[in-house]
Amino acid sequence: MGEQKVSLLKDKKQMHRFVKHLLMDVRALEYMIANDWFEKGVTRIGAEQEMCMVYKDTYKPAAIATEVLKKMKSYDFVETELARFNLETNQTPLKLSGNCFSKMEAEITTNLKKIRAKLKQFDANIILCGILPTLRKFDLEMHNLTPKKRYAALMEAINSQLVGSHYELKLRGIDELHIKHDSPLLEACNTSFQVHLQIHPNDFVKMYNISQTLAAPIMAIAANSPIVFGKRLWHESRIALFQQSLDTRTSSHHLRERSPRVNFGRDWLHDSILEIYKEDIARFRVLISGDVEENSMELINKNKVPKLRALQVHNSTVYRWNRPCYGISENGQPHLRIENRVLPSGPTVVDEMANAAFWIGCMIGMADKVEDIRTMVSFEDVRDNFGKAAQFGIDSKFTWFNDQKITACDLVKKQLIPIARKGLVKMKVKKKDIDRYLGIIKGRADKHMNGARWALRAYTKLTKETNSDEALTAITASIIKQQKDNTPVHLWKMPSLKDLAEYKPANLKVEEFMSTDLFTVQKDDIIELVADLMEWKKLRFTPVENKKGDLVGLISSRKLVRHFKRQNDNGKVNYTAEDIMIKNPKTIGPQANIKQAMEKMKKNKVACLPVVQGKELIGLITEMDFLRISNRLLERL
Repeated sequence: MGEQKVSLLKDKKQMHRFVKHLLMDVRALEYMIANDWFEKGVTRIGAEQEMCMVYKDTYKPAAIATEVLKKMKSYDFVETELARFNLETNQTPLKLSGNCFSKMEAEITTNLKKIRAKLKQFDANIILCGILPTLRKFDLEMHNLTPKKRYAALMEAINSQLVGSHYELKLRGIDELHIKHDSPLLEACNTSFQVHLQIHPNDFVKMYNISQTLAAPIMAIAANSPIVFGKRLWHESRIALFQQSLDTRTSSHHLRERSPRVNFGRDWLHDSILEIYKEDIARFRVLISGDVEENSMELINKNKVPKLRALQVHNSTVYRWNRPCYGISENGQPHLRIENRVLPSGPTVVDEMANAAFWIGCMIGMADKVEDIRTMVSFEDVRDNFGKAAQFGIDSKFTWFNDQKITACDLVKKQLIPIARKGLVKMKVKKKDIDRYLGIIKGRADKHMNGARWALRAYTKLTKETNSDEALTAITASIIKQQKDNTPVHLWKMPSLKDLAEYKPANLKVEEFMSTDLFTVQKDDIIELVADLMEWKKLRFTPVENKKGDLVGLISSRKLVRHFKRQNDNGKVNYTAEDIMIKNPKTIGPQANIKQAMEKMKKNKVACLPVVQGKELIGLITEMDFLRISNRLLERL
């Protein structure tokens, strides 16, 4: 969140005080830029590595961040993140030259090894992925919010801006997801590898516009987040999920435009970085207050560099995919950075460093090749490319310079890799590093394979062999295994159910293995329809629901057989589902575990349990589901 000491705005007085500091910070920044206070002659890079923690026996989220950090007091590189199952490490800023990329890779690898060693005490592991495949909707409830003041303040502040009654997630890819959620903690689905590039104020406009233009192809080749709650959605679902998780707007009858706090931008940058800060202050209300004591303009008058705390707090609550950042270097001079938030975490550390080297090389190389990128492509095409890359990833086709239509792979191979190579050579990056990291990018383009394509292929393959939960778990297990080998993702093997050697589903929730693709009838439907439906779809059980989706009964194939044997006993002709359905069937809730479900079925001597949330029918489990799980366990034993 940038500035750590934050709190809710309790009253108008606090609001007014904070806004005054915010406006002073803008003036102070404007003064420092106009009077050339910023560090010159050096370009540094940095990164933030986000990760998920999972239990070794289930591969489900391990909400143990607070406990883990107590064991890591000596590790000043590790920090909490929004959810209790996430951690983050901050890498040492490095001068962009020599072996900076391999040096950063080595530092990340060492840090991850240290974390893994501590997690052994908790029977847990870490995984790098844009969205954890085994993440479940109920993992994103508020009890998993990391118990720190700044996170609670941010969640409460965002909730206070919510116009409707809930947040909604609507995404369509191969599958479709449309759910409601009670809190903005849905944001915690996302884990990223955020790369920072230091930019001098004189070059900021040009470089920021280049970064906006490059966002689409960089994301397309790096996409790694196609699966959310067992649904195959966008290749980089993080983009839509992040925006929608914090989107406090609601639909209305008028056409007034309102920007979401997570956004790509509405136009090119034209004159200064200040345009972004002013735009974000003008469009987005202050959510939280920093404990600001410094008067930035007084410090400027004393020829001292201010920290601009108020500006950093507000900047941390507006989520641009290319975010401007202000900081102070160790020599005491201020500097500006572009933070690339497009890149997902994983699939491996070497993949992440390839992404970073590719982006940074393209940034430097493109700046030498193109004087003003605004003359080469329209902002509308750049923003459209960004949306395409999020949805289709490596399968995208872009509108590029001079209205050229080009596929992501061709653009990367034929144009951007050569540009990136020239940029890295200019900065005197070692040839060995350039060849290694850009070779990985070329390998992905040649094989048409990145993390998203691998995961989509893997899930489609495994769901033909087993249920969704085991498929997602096998994918997660395979990711962890291949990450430890640091094999680039385009060379990964497809996962197998054999990867589930340690998998123990004893605490599996009902909602994780229930069937949700249901065929149902209503009580007024004729028996002939019910019989044909069950024959066509080979169903042993058919729920009966009302128009609201509430469960009102259950029909079994045994009930149908009995009916057709006795249908002429009372002379009635037109039978309906209501005549033969079980009117008060035994049910179970989605949060019950597999053992509870088995015990309930055994105790009540039933072979099917409708799953209900209140009265609403949301799924179905049968004895066949348990048989499949038992069969997999026996195979592994």
